[in-house]
Amino acid sequence: MQRTRTEVGRWRMLRQSQRRRNRWLEGQSRRNNRIHRIRADRQLGRQQRSLLYAINYEW
Repeated sequence: MQRTRTEVGRWRMLRQSQRRRNRWLEGQSRRNNRIHRIRADRQLGRQQRSLLYAINYEW
């Protein structure tokens, strides 16, 4: 079926904006993942150190 020029333009614009939004969201989640990973690693490091001290203290 033939589409009019305006329909095609509108459809392309919609797809483009949707793609842009998805890419932006993807980027946000990647950034958040990195932040969470850094925080988790830092927290884990604290826990491991405290465990080490607890074990050494018991000896």
